Amino acid sequence: MASTIVNAPCTVPSVKGFDTLYYVGLRPTSTLRFNSGRTSISGRSQRLFVVRASERHDGHVKKIEMSIEECEAAVVAGNAPEAPPVPPKPAAPVGTPVIQPFQLSRRPRRNRKSPALRASFQETSISPANFVYPLFIHEGQEDTPIGAMPGCYRLGWRHGLVEEVAKARDVGVNSIVLFPKVPDALKSPTGDEAYNDNGLVPRTIRLLKDKYPDLVIYTDVALDPYSSDGHDGIVREDGVIMNDETVHQLCKQAVSQARAGADVVSPSDMMDGRVGAIRDALDAEGFHHVSIMSYTAKYASSFYGPFREALDSNPRFGDKKTYQMNPANYREALVEAHEDEAEGADILLVKPGLPYLDIIRLLRDESPLPIAAYQVSGEYSMIKAGGVLKMIDEERVMMESLMCLRRAGADIILTYFALQAARCLCGEKR
Repeated sequence: MASTIVNAPCTVPSVKGFDTLYYVGLRPTSTLRFNSGRTSISGRSQRLFVVRASERHDGHVKKIEMSIEECEAAVVAGNAPEAPPVPPKPAAPVGTPVIQPFQLSRRPRRNRKSPALRASFQETSISPANFVYPLFIHEGQEDTPIGAMPGCYRLGWRHGLVEEVAKARDVGVNSIVLFPKVPDALKSPTGDEAYNDNGLVPRTIRLLKDKYPDLVIYTDVALDPYSSDGHDGIVREDGVIMNDETVHQLCKQAVSQARAGADVVSPSDMMDGRVGAIRDALDAEGFHHVSIMSYTAKYASSFYGPFREALDSNPRFGDKKTYQMNPANYREALVEAHEDEAEGADILLVKPGLPYLDIIRLLRDESPLPIAAYQVSGEYSMIKAGGVLKMIDEERVMMESLMCLRRAGADIILTYFALQAARCLCGEKR
C-alpha cells in the first residue's frame, strides 16, 4: 500500500502505532505510524512526524492532537507533506524521429488512454437482459445435436429444454423464443397443427410457465414448421402464397400460444396485414396483455440455411422472395415499419442482424418502439467455424458482434450465443 508522509509540528510524544478501522480518507485496515524529528517554526523548536499508511491492524483511529491551523502553519513554513517524485518521461525506441509536437486543440486518444477512462466514456453497454435465447425443441427425450450449428441442439421438451433454461437463468438470461421440429406426419398444406392447443409449443409453454412463472416466453408465429410445403403460408396450386387465408391461420396460432401462456407472439411470416389481424384476435379473446414482436424487416437472406436444417423446414419448391424482403432494399423497411406500428406492433424486429446494421439504425431513428435484432444461424455458424479453424478469436468476435448490434440500436438481440455470451459477461470461464 502506498505511504503518505506528512511533516508537521507536533507537541505530543512520538506515537509508535495506532489502529485505523474507522477513519476518514484512508482505506480500511490501514495503520498510521509517526516518526519524530525536529524543525523550527517561528524560532521554536518543534517535533516533526511522518505518517505512513502501510500496516494492517484492527481498532479505532485515535485523534492527533494537532489543529487545522497548526497543519496549515507547517505548510506555510515550507514543511509541506512529501510526495513521490514525478516519474521520468518514458523513453522512445531508438530511431524514433525527433519532431515538434503537433499543435492539436483536441486529441481524442486522451479519452482512450486507460481502461478506467475507456469504461467511463463507453457509449453502449450490453447485459444478459438484452438477450433472447432461441431454443429448438422436439418430441424426443434425447437432445440431438444440429450439425450446421455447433453447440446447438434439438432439445427434448420435457428434460433438455428445462435444463437449458435453468442454465440461462443462472447467468441472467430470462427470455427465450421457441422453435419446434414438428413430426412430418403432422404437417399439412394448411398447417393446422400450428393451432393445436395440445401441440408441441403450447405443451412446452405450459411446462415452462409451471416451472418458471417469471420466464419471458416469445413464440414464432408462422406456418413453415407445420406446412408440408415448407413455406410460411398456404400455397396455391400455381405456387402463389395466399396472404389473407394464411393470416386467418396465423391468428388462430397466436391465440393458441397466448392461451398456453406466451408473453410475446412473434409473426415471422411477412404476410401483409397480419399484425393488425393478430392484435384484433388476441384482444377479442381477452389477451390484451400479450405483446406482438413483428418481424418487420425480414429479408430473403442466404444466412438462414442452418436454421432450416435445425427444423427440417426447407421449402419443398421455390424460395420465399414473394413475401420476404429484397436484401437490396432500404427504404422499403420504413414502409413495413410504419404499417406494423399502425397495426399495433409492440416491438419491431430486423432479421438478419449484422449484415443489416443500417436497417436497425434506420428503424431506431424512425420509430419510438423497441427494436429487436436477430443474429441468425448463418452468422452464428460462421463465427463458430472461424473459431474452430483458429482464424478468429471466437469469444472476442462473438462479443464484438453483439455489441455492434446494440450500438446500431437494438434493444434486444435474439442470438444463439445468449448463454455463452452471458457467461462471459458474468466472468465465467469458457
